[in-house]
This record gives sequence, C-alpha cells and structure tokens, in this order.
Amino acid sequence: MQNWNLIFGILIISSPILFAMIAFPDSIAWSWNEGRGGYFFALIFIIAELIGLKIVISKKRLLSVIPLALVTIAYLLSLEYGLREYIISSAEMYDVQLIYSWTWMWDFVVMAIFVIAALTIFFGKRWIRIAPAGPIFLTGTAIILSLDAFFPYDTLGPLQYVVPYFVQANVWIITVLDLGTAVARDNVMFLRGEHGSMALQVFWPSAGVHSIIIFSLVIGAFMLKLNIPRARKSIYFVLGIIGTITVNLIRIFSLSWYALKVTTDPVAWEEYHKIAGEIMFLPWLFAFILVVILIESRRLKKSEKVSKNKK
Repeated sequence: MQNWNLIFGILIISSPILFAMIAFPDSIAWSWNEGRGGYFFALIFIIAELIGLKIVISKKRLLSVIPLALVTIAYLLSLEYGLREYIISSAEMYDVQLIYSWTWMWDFVVMAIFVIAALTIFFGKRWIRIAPAGPIFLTGTAIILSLDAFFPYDTLGPLQYVVPYFVQANVWIITVLDLGTAVARDNVMFLRGEHGSMALQVFWPSAGVHSIIIFSLVIGAFMLKLNIPRARKSIYFVLGIIGTITVNLIRIFSLSWYALKVTTDPVAWEEYHKIAGEIMFLPWLFAFILVVILIESRRLKKSEKVSKNKK
C-alpha cells in the first residue's frame, strides 16, 4: 500500500526546487558559486532519504507546509522583479568582495530554511535522523558561499593553507607523466604544453577545499542514520575524506591537463574550470554513500542469517 501522504509531502517539499528548475533553467548552473545547481543535488538527497519511509504525515502537517512553499516560490519570483538588484546593492554595505557568491548565498539560505522548516513540521526533531543530508547540503553550500563572498581568493588563511601542497603534488604528477613543463611557486603553477604557456593561480575553492567541508557535513549527517559501531563510522568518515582529497587532486590535475593538452585560451579554460569540480565531487559523494549502504546492507543480511541459523 502506497504511503500517499508521504508522497504528497515529498512533492510539497520539492516544489520550490522544481519551480526554480522549470521556471529558471538557466540558473541551474553546475559551477558551485554561479548558480542553483546545488538545488538539484539537494533534491536528490531529499527524495532518496524520504522515499519508502513508513511514517505517515498527517493532512494538517501537509497543509501547513504549503504556505511556506508558496513563500519560497514567491522569493524566487521576486528576484526577477528587483529583489536581486537590492541584494547586489546591499553587498557594499557589508563590505562583500564577491557579488555573485553573495547573491547565490541567499538563494541557498532561503531554501535551507524552507527545507528545515518543512521537515520539522513533518517529523519534529526526528528529521535530523530521518532526512538530514538535503538540508545540511544546502546549509553547507550557503556557508561556503558566505566564506567566498567575505574572504575571497587567498584571504582566508586556514582554508588556503593546504593549497600549496595540492599544487606541488600536481606539479610532481605532471613531471612524472612527462605531460609538459610545470613549476610550482606557492599557490601558482606555471605550465607550458602543446598550446603555449599558462599560469594558474589556485585558491581554496578551486582546490576543492569547499568540497571537503561539504562532504564532512553531509557524510557526518548520513552516519547519524547508520546503526553501526562508532569505530566503523569513523573508518568510513576517514576513507571518505581521503577519497575527497584524491578527487580534488584529480580535479587540479585535469585543469592542468586541459591547459597543457587542449587549450590555453582563457575563455575556453574558464568554461571547463566552472564545471570540473562539481562534475567530479558530487558523483563521488553519491557513489561513496551508495557503496556504504550496500556494504552495510550485506553485513546486516549476513548477521540476520547467522542469528537465524543459531535458532
């Protein structure tokens, strides 16, 4: 028997994101700081965590979330009728350095507030264990965008600290593979390949430090749901961080390879740079969670078989 109330609940909570994707498809850019691409992945998290639940949401709770969804949709619409210009003009008041990160930050703040409010109405405090990944992904993205807005480039020392090590590792790989000439100087790579020379200055977002933070938040929330020993949770967490760092190294390498082997044209390279990180990080995040679920499902089935045999 279908839990229709839950399905309606999923549709209601998804409606502002679906509206943004349908009404403003151009805003669903896959660069982490230049669009609402994160909405799509948050939606996948929300649906994946809610679908199939046996919890029945009352009609009263469903109806009480609809006005919140309409207010969120109204916010998205109002951006097209002057609100976005107001947000941009307010950036100077708060000494914001990067306007785009500032404006997109508010999109994620508003959507995170709506999703958390909707889940709280549906499930009470239990939402933290039932469906934490979507809201935490939205909140984490908003936090990273705020850091990028107020502390752009290399002004946020702690996050920039690891970047030179990433750069040096990348230069070493290029040299070993004999792909061209590469020299590292702090957070700058000087590359010379088949299409000429190019200097790449790497800042913490380009190095994928933001993805490590978001991964930590999402996977930490996911671990709350798993009924497994803490030691195994810790192992998964550490392996996930190592995997995310590896993905970031691959990302920097791919950006260098693109300059060495494809083109040194700044416009073409920038287009690739905009999507390279999320194309690698987000599939890795989903794949890691899926692998953990498969491993733990098999372990659970084995333990159930053993307990049955003992009886």
